[in-house]
Amino acid sequence: MRRYLVLGGTAEARALAEELHALPDTLVVSSLAGRVRRPRLPVGQVRVGGFGGPAMLAAYLVAERFDAVVDATHPFAERISASAAQAAELAGTPLLVLRRPGWTERAGDTWHWVDDLVGAAALLPELGERVFLTTGRQGLPAFAECPQWFLVRCVDPPEPPLPARHELLLDRGPYTLPGELGLLREHRIDVLVTKDSGGPLTSAKLDAARDLSIPVVVVRRPAAGPAPVLPDVAQVVRALTESADHPGRAAGD
Repeated sequence: MRRYLVLGGTAEARALAEELHALPDTLVVSSLAGRVRRPRLPVGQVRVGGFGGPAMLAAYLVAERFDAVVDATHPFAERISASAAQAAELAGTPLLVLRRPGWTERAGDTWHWVDDLVGAAALLPELGERVFLTTGRQGLPAFAECPQWFLVRCVDPPEPPLPARHELLLDRGPYTLPGELGLLREHRIDVLVTKDSGGPLTSAKLDAARDLSIPVVVVRRPAAGPAPVLPDVAQVVRALTESADHPGRAAGD
């Protein structure tokens, strides 16, 4: 039996778990960090909570005899991805990274690229006074000292510090273009801040900003590690099944 660990929490991770679960003689275990209160659970076995660092994750990989581990976490889950890379090396377990492609500017877009959230906050005075902030709850302290008004959208309630002037919107995608247009108009948004998360679930806000000529501040993705990076579920499944058919070949080779 082939055994795979999927580090998940994304739509791609759930789709991958479903594809692997359907394969004969295959066991898939999905690991969720536990940061979302009501996560969407994948099929197959699910493990919730951290491992306690790379060494403990490596020990788990060895003890459970996984044939490969797939990092299908969010493109900005830097800590988890770094831990997975270290653990896979310690355990001698093949590692693949599933990353959906980032977003691409289109005609009519006005995007301003920055390296991090601090850079995004520093750019706001040049662009607007009413900000739609969609970077997730964990990065909000970077905007705590900003004088602008913020519409903060995230899945779960954030902890302080928060911007002094803000309205909190708890919501989860997918979002629609009519819905995003209505939101931007209702709150008189004049600048959007987002991470380059990619994917269709939350891209409607970019279409809405384009339609309303609203500038967008986009935080670049962290640099990829040494493991093979594949853009979709089909390619990951193909790599894993090919390595299973050729035991001497590591996944992704």
